[in-house]
Amino acid sequence: MLGHAIRAYPTLLRVGIAAMIAYRTEFLIWILTTTMPLVQMGLWTAVADEGPVGRFGKAQFVAYYLATLITRLLTSTWMVWELTMDIRQGTLATRLLRPLHPLLAYSAEHIAAIPLRVLITSPLMVALWWAAGDQLTVGDPQRLAILLASLVGAWLVLFFMMAIIGSLAMFFDSALSVFEVWLGLHFILSGYLVPLELMPHWVRQFANVLPFRYTLSFPVETLIGLMDTRQALHALGVQWAYVLALGAGTVAIWRAGMRRFVAFGG
Repeated sequence: MLGHAIRAYPTLLRVGIAAMIAYRTEFLIWILTTTMPLVQMGLWTAVADEGPVGRFGKAQFVAYYLATLITRLLTSTWMVWELTMDIRQGTLATRLLRPLHPLLAYSAEHIAAIPLRVLITSPLMVALWWAAGDQLTVGDPQRLAILLASLVGAWLVLFFMMAIIGSLAMFFDSALSVFEVWLGLHFILSGYLVPLELMPHWVRQFANVLPFRYTLSFPVETLIGLMDTRQALHALGVQWAYVLALGAGTVAIWRAGMRRFVAFGG
């Protein structure tokens, strides 16, 4: 089974890339609508005109929100919508007939979008380098390795969370309501709207033990030099512990959901 999946995966990636190219207009619209970090950047740089806010002056806010937008575009996944729709319409049954696990197929479809995302975000990367080149840690091989591992970890945490929430549609109809609650918490506790270090102390403490920070704030802080190597390695360990825990949770919930899905004639 594993060997078949390994052989089939490159083909799935090619199919996914072709689909991204075919639906490039919709994909570009999605990119253009993800502009909240730019709005927040405008607000906070205006505040910083009166003086720095903690460690953040105007240049730091520009670097933070550009890095936030790039990280979100590279690591986000919309699988929860596809999975819940496939479950509710019964088309998941067709996927189950194929020789490859549906979650592997979903992952290939979403990984295939990353090269196009990199291409589209490249102007933002150039802008980030221009605005904060001396702050970025990509010149340090160790920090660069941590950054790349944190981006992979962020994608996996988000993918497994979407798989868990989407699989809930096999148990009840309001799985997307759960996703909306998760998304609201994510906006606040991931550092998407406001850097976590500018939040009240109790919020920061709360965010440090939840997975949201490790989907966005941790890679961003690593990229723009807000964390030293020791802090980044500790955060990386926590992030990948979440990857393992959420991966195991995904398997457990998927298996339980499959028993219910098949029992009800899915």
